[in-house]
Amino acid sequence: LSLYDATCQIAQETAEKIQERNRYQRNGESSAKLNVIIRSSLQNLREKIDQLKDLLLRAVSTHQITQLEGDRRQNLVDDLLTRQKQLQASYKNECTEPDVIRSSLMTGGVKRGVTNPWLVEESEETRGLGFDDLRQQQRRIIEEQDAGLDALSSIISRQKQMGQEIGNELDEQN
Repeated sequence: LSLYDATCQIAQETAEKIQERNRYQRNGESSAKLNVIIRSSLQNLREKIDQLKDLLLRAVSTHQITQLEGDRRQNLVDDLLTRQKQLQASYKNECTEPDVIRSSLMTGGVKRGVTNPWLVEESEETRGLGFDDLRQQQRRIIEEQDAGLDALSSIISRQKQMGQEIGNELDEQN
């Protein structure tokens, strides 16, 4: 599990580096050094995922963990593998994909293959924010939604109570 956490951290750092490289390319700055770092990180990520697969297979086959726990961990490894493939695709596609995705929204589909959610243009309110800032913004939005849901819940509870009182009054009048 600690290797899994370390691998997740590598994936996150790689995504940050790809985002930084794309930002440099949009601004016309050189991104050659970042490309080398990203390539190395992607290779490291692939090796860690392969290591996780081997350790998981060994743990399940020697009954060190239950089959249910093995399945749960396999799902985690599969998610990491999917993320690695997405990162690899976003690394290879450079900065051209967002325009294709944006134009595909109006035409009914992407013309040249699979879309990559890692390369979608970010909004003005999130542009330039790091992952921690994005998490804080997401938490703030969730807290606002929770407050709205609490208010809605209290209104619905009050309406339920009023409906029950009306029903009781009707029964009494009948």
